[in-house]
Amino acid sequence: MKYTRADIINALVAEWEYLCHDDYDPDDPTPEEYREDLIEMSFEELIEETSTDEHFTLDEYMEIYG
Repeated sequence: MKYTRADIINALVAEWEYLCHDDYDPDDPTPEEYREDLIEMSFEELIEETSTDEHFTLDEYMEIYG
């Protein structure tokens, strides 16, 4: 695989910051809290968290958020 756990986590946090910026909810975790949750996930769970598939690939996701 060409992406490390750290790459995926950083991209997921970047996506989280983008989404929260446009739709702020004080009950949402902070980016730091979200990162802590992500660190506990397996690599497979991290990939699942990206919601990528054959139509929106991990490469496309990483190009946007990575």
